[in-house]
Amino acid sequence: MAAPATAGGAPAQDQIDPRRLITFLLMVLGMFMAILDIQIVSASLPEIQAGLAASGDEIQWIQTSYLIAEVIMIPLSGYLSRMLSTRWVFTISAGGFTLMSLLCGLSTSIGEMILWRSLQGFLGGAMIPTVFACAYTIFPRSKMHIVSPMIGLVATLAPTIGPTLGGYLTEFLSWHWLFFINIIPGIIVTVAAFTLIDFDKPDLSLLNKFDWWGFLGLALFLGAMEYVLEEGAGDDWFADHVIVIMTAVMVVGGFLFFWRAFTADEPIVRLDAFADRNFAMGSLFSFGLGIGLYGLIYIFPVYLSAVRGYNSLQIGETMMVSGIAMFLTAPIAGRFSQTSDPRIMMGIGFVMFSLSCWMMTGLTEDWDYWEIFVPQILRGVSLMLCMVPVSNIALGMLPPDKVKNASGLFNLTRNLGGAVGLALINTILTNRQDFHFARLAEGVSVTSDAAQKAIGMLEQAYSTLGDAAHTAALSTITSMAKLQAVVMSLSDIFLILAVLFLSLGGLLFFVDKPAAGGGGGDAH
Repeated sequence: MAAPATAGGAPAQDQIDPRRLITFLLMVLGMFMAILDIQIVSASLPEIQAGLAASGDEIQWIQTSYLIAEVIMIPLSGYLSRMLSTRWVFTISAGGFTLMSLLCGLSTSIGEMILWRSLQGFLGGAMIPTVFACAYTIFPRSKMHIVSPMIGLVATLAPTIGPTLGGYLTEFLSWHWLFFINIIPGIIVTVAAFTLIDFDKPDLSLLNKFDWWGFLGLALFLGAMEYVLEEGAGDDWFADHVIVIMTAVMVVGGFLFFWRAFTADEPIVRLDAFADRNFAMGSLFSFGLGIGLYGLIYIFPVYLSAVRGYNSLQIGETMMVSGIAMFLTAPIAGRFSQTSDPRIMMGIGFVMFSLSCWMMTGLTEDWDYWEIFVPQILRGVSLMLCMVPVSNIALGMLPPDKVKNASGLFNLTRNLGGAVGLALINTILTNRQDFHFARLAEGVSVTSDAAQKAIGMLEQAYSTLGDAAHTAALSTITSMAKLQAVVMSLSDIFLILAVLFLSLGGLLFFVDKPAAGGGGGDAH
């Protein structure tokens, strides 16, 4: 079929319509807000807890409820976009997200906050895959080196700077502004979506074919899975009866979802995109990148707060190094994607990420800003080098009619990678801390000369405590051993991540090189 012509007569595959580019940039802003809000509250949970008089168990649901709701919407968005059109899905998503942001900021109890946060995650979740889908349906393949860095930058930068921005807003304004900051950009995005998006037409016949049983299975499967992954490590996994129940719900929901996906006339989520090898491999890479992206956003603050004693603002300022590196690398990655084999580009990114993690295996309790400076730069650069080509590999060669649904699945894999990665990291950290502490305790026996000397020196330091000096000295030795166990377990995590990303690099041999002129096109 001949490509549609632009107003000037040139074929669409050779030009980017300025109006569509402006519309797309405003949609990217909406995606940025949705991804940013996953992490923006993480550094400010104590302040929110105090403001809402919430318990320690309740406050964690501010993040968990958002993630559960978002992960359900992401794969559903493809069907909704085909049924209602991109215009209406994005307008409702952006408008609903903005309204829920306002209500979150006005919350006066933890119950209200959890309700509004879950609706915020569910309504806003559609913006993320819709932006990815539009990138590969409304723009020509030959111009993806311009478009890909935009979505790649947002997907990596937003969660990275989330804790930093949240820390600043809470420090200088109040925790309410974590949500109020979305209102003005949200209104702009909502109005732009309604007035400017004209990429496709709705197919309301899909409303009558909506598979409610498939949707129920999807919600139970993904919602329960997200809960188990989020809460499992902290609740000692299957030692907690709630985790056992939610695992059973996940299994039942998964059976119902996959049964309907393969038997329904119009399944809620089409899985046929996985028949394309590049899409399957791209989704696997996206899963791995989710582990690396969200895993390091988590463990760097663990080290900086638990070992170095940084506050949330200091942690944010330290981690901004990676965000700046991502921002500066985005245009370079876009240029490389135009001239280089994306497999080579990703291979370089995986090796750099692995190197950054390997450098961190030498971690000690004395490492500070400058010791982790280079690894953070390598992490930021490598993530951009990976995120730009991975979406091209996964979505760039699919026919336009499959891209909407496939985009939801592709983005889902990154979120699930983050959830699985955090669950595994927390579990490994706990187990390795116990292991290292036991080994250190063996080596620091009270019968050893080194231990006796250390205890003697500490007893002298605590001599003013009288009879309690010996107890204080033993407590100090124990605390030092526990701190070392934390550092050693973090080094183990960095080593595991280094091996993981080297392994992902090896899988690139199973990826076909995307054709230079494939994919893209008009969504009509």
